[in-house]
Amino acid sequence: MTTTADWVAGARPRTLPAAVAPVLAGTGVATYADGLVWWKALLALVVSLALQVGVNYANDYSDGIRGTDDARVGPMRLVGSRAATPGAVRAAAFACFGVAALAGLVLAVTTAWWLVAVGAACIVAAWFYTGGSRPYGYQGLGEVMVFVFFGLVAVVGTTYVQTQEWLWPALYAGVGVGSLACAILVANNLRDVHTDVESGKRTLAVRLGEQRTRYLYLLLVLAAAFAVVAVAASTTWWVLGALAFLVIATPPLRAVLGGASGPGLVPVLAQTGLAQLWWSALVVVFLLVP
Repeated sequence: MTTTADWVAGARPRTLPAAVAPVLAGTGVATYADGLVWWKALLALVVSLALQVGVNYANDYSDGIRGTDDARVGPMRLVGSRAATPGAVRAAAFACFGVAALAGLVLAVTTAWWLVAVGAACIVAAWFYTGGSRPYGYQGLGEVMVFVFFGLVAVVGTTYVQTQEWLWPALYAGVGVGSLACAILVANNLRDVHTDVESGKRTLAVRLGEQRTRYLYLLLVLAAAFAVVAVAASTTWWVLGALAFLVIATPPLRAVLGGASGPGLVPVLAQTGLAQLWWSALVVVFLLVP
C-alpha cells in the first residue's frame, strides 16, 4: 500500500523551487511596476506548484510504464519501484493538472480569456514531455520546453496577470529563471545519460555527449548572470546585487565541470534549484530598494 511518504517522495519536493522561482521573480517585477495584486500572485503560485508536481507524477507514470526507470539513479519512482500502481500515479498527475487548471481559470476570468489557451498549452506540454507515443523529452527537446514554460511563460504570465501590461524586465527575468530551470534538467539528464542510452531515451545530454553537456550547464549559468544585468539595465542598477546568486551556483558548477556523474550529480539538482530560487529572491530584494 502506497504511503503518504511515498507520494511526497514521488512528487520530488526538491524540484519545487523551480516552481516558486518564476512566480517570485514575476511578482517582483509587478511590484516594481506598482502592480502587485497579492491574491493573483498566490493563484499563480498554485498554478506553478500544481504543474510542477503534476509533471513529476506524469513523468513517473510514463517513464515507469516504458521501463525507463527500472535502473534509474536518484529519487524514488513510484511506478518504477512498484510502490504505486501506474493508474494511481496517472490519476495523481491529472488531479494536479486539474488544480492548476482551476486556479488558472480564475486568473483568466479576472484578467484575459486568451490565458485559457496559454494554460491549456502548459498542461499539454507537461503531459507530453514523457507521455504519448512520441514524447518530446525523448527527442532532446525537454530543455527548450522547460525554458519556455517554466521560464518565459511563468514569469511573464505572473507579471501580466497582476499588471495587465507587457513589461520588458519580466521577459529578461524569464530568461534568467528559465536558464536555471534548464540547468536543473541538464544536470538531471547528465546524471541519467548512461541509463537513457540503454533505454533509448534520446535526451539532449545523450545527443550532445557528456562533455558538451557539462559546457551547456556552464552556459546556462552564465546566461542567468547576463539576465541579471538585463533586468538591472531596464529597472534599477541595484539589481546587479543579485549576481550574488553565483555564490550558490558555484559549488554545483564545479561539480559538473569537475566530472561528477551518476549519484554524484544528485546534490547538484538541489543546489541548482536553490541557486534559481536565490536568483529570483535577490532580484526581488534589489528591485524593492528605494
